Amino acid sequence: MLAVLANKVQRVQKRGCVAVQSTATHWPCLFPQHGPGKKHARSIELVHWQREIVTAHPGDFIRGLFHSDGSRFTNRVTVRGKQYVYPRYMFSNRSTDIMGLCQWALDLLNIPWRMNLKWSLSVARRDAVAALDRHVGPKS
Repeated sequence: MLAVLANKVQRVQKRGCVAVQSTATHWPCLFPQHGPGKKHARSIELVHWQREIVTAHPGDFIRGLFHSDGSRFTNRVTVRGKQYVYPRYMFSNRSTDIMGLCQWALDLLNIPWRMNLKWSLSVARRDAVAALDRHVGPKS
C-alpha cells in the first residue's frame, strides 16, 4: 500500500490478528462506496471498472462478502419426525445495495439462492453449497 498510494501504513497487533491501517487522500477514489453514515442508509454501487473486475472474478467477490457478512453451518431440521442435517450458507446485510450485489455475483456463478428474510439470503441446495465451497473456502 505504501509503494502504491498510502501516506502512512501501520500494523497493529491485536488478539488473534494483525490490523493493517493506512491513510491516503485518494482512498475514496479507489473505493467510492466509502462515506459517512451507516452503509445501509446510503448508496453502495460499484463503478464501471469495479463491475468489470467483479464480472471477471465473481468468486473472489463472493468470497469477500461471505467472509465478512456470511456464515456456513450445519442446518438441522425435523419434518414429520424425520431429522435432516445438511450444510448451508447464509449471507446477511441490511444494505439492500450490498444484498443486490451478492445476489448478482451468485447469479454470475450460477449458484441458486433464496431470500429467507429481507436482509438475509440462503444457499442450501447440495450442489449450490458445493459450488460455494469452491469459491468461499474456510474463514481464516
